[in-house]
Amino acid sequence: MTTWFDESRLDDPQVLESADGLLRRLAESGARVRREAHDAAAATVAAVERAGDLVRPRAVVAAGPDSRLLRAVLEPWCPVPFVAWPSAGLPGWAGSMDLVVVLAPAGTDPGTASAAAEAVRRGCQVAVACPPHSLVADHAAGRWTTLLPAVTGDQLATAVVMLDYLDKVGLGPRADAESVATALDDVAVACSPHRDLAVNPAKMLAIALADTTPVVWGGSVLAARAARRVAESLRRASGRSAIAGDAEHLLPVIAATRRRDVFDDPFADDSAVTLPLLLVLDDGADDPVAREERGRLRAAAAERGVRVETVSASAETEVARYAFLALTGSYASAYLQLGLVEDGRESR
Repeated sequence: MTTWFDESRLDDPQVLESADGLLRRLAESGARVRREAHDAAAATVAAVERAGDLVRPRAVVAAGPDSRLLRAVLEPWCPVPFVAWPSAGLPGWAGSMDLVVVLAPAGTDPGTASAAAEAVRRGCQVAVACPPHSLVADHAAGRWTTLLPAVTGDQLATAVVMLDYLDKVGLGPRADAESVATALDDVAVACSPHRDLAVNPAKMLAIALADTTPVVWGGSVLAARAARRVAESLRRASGRSAIAGDAEHLLPVIAATRRRDVFDDPFADDSAVTLPLLLVLDDGADDPVAREERGRLRAAAAERGVRVETVSASAETEVARYAFLALTGSYASAYLQLGLVEDGRESR
């Protein structure tokens, strides 16, 4: 069956209404961050006061499948060694001199619960963001455990609560929940389904991505993390390839693109050939390495005739800029899914 993209569906009220649940959840991202921050405020204050009686940890270990987001934020900032440990258990050296942090938005993952229990057994300081009375909370209970309640099941909102705590105890950068929520609200307004595709950046991006293989790049550590999240959402939405990586991994893909000739037959059947599109996620990082890599990617794209799209974020904090980029990509993925049809029917 032939799958094609019908951009008129992106402004069709009936089509948009059919995706109300998905689009509404994206629009409520800022509200979830505010709710998590509000509900965890008292616990965070108490935890910070108690942390004043503890010595600074030798190292910080982020355990569980959501540890990579914490690593992206904390690695450049944490004043002590930081390790992300997404695998089961903990590193063999982790002990009473170390802090183990755990994100468990749902609180039901047995592997994460096991890691929390192991941290308690070893006498580690433990900070857990999870629903109270959940599987993870029960396994993390201990003398040196800090529990930050999570109520929305949202990974980013839960991470903001943990990052706010780590900021207040001097182990991380500023992660102001209100700035993150404001950035998410800005995306929700700009990318609202009620905004025409002519002025809606996510709808326009979905149209640009429709007949391409997205190649997503972010220069900073957090932008690179956002690039991976966006590529994942594009794959889920379309069932097609979408890749994210460092410049050296993406340059060969762009370099292998056959440059179109001005004399090519515009009516020829090129359905088997899908051209890449370079999607640059720009969070304002202007370090020399990111600047050089961005220049190489853009030069390679220009040389091979590859289209380049850029999503730029200028929010107040690094975490807010990450949230802006990731949510914009999620909106574009949602509109891409809505626009894809298969023989006159929705493909997904």
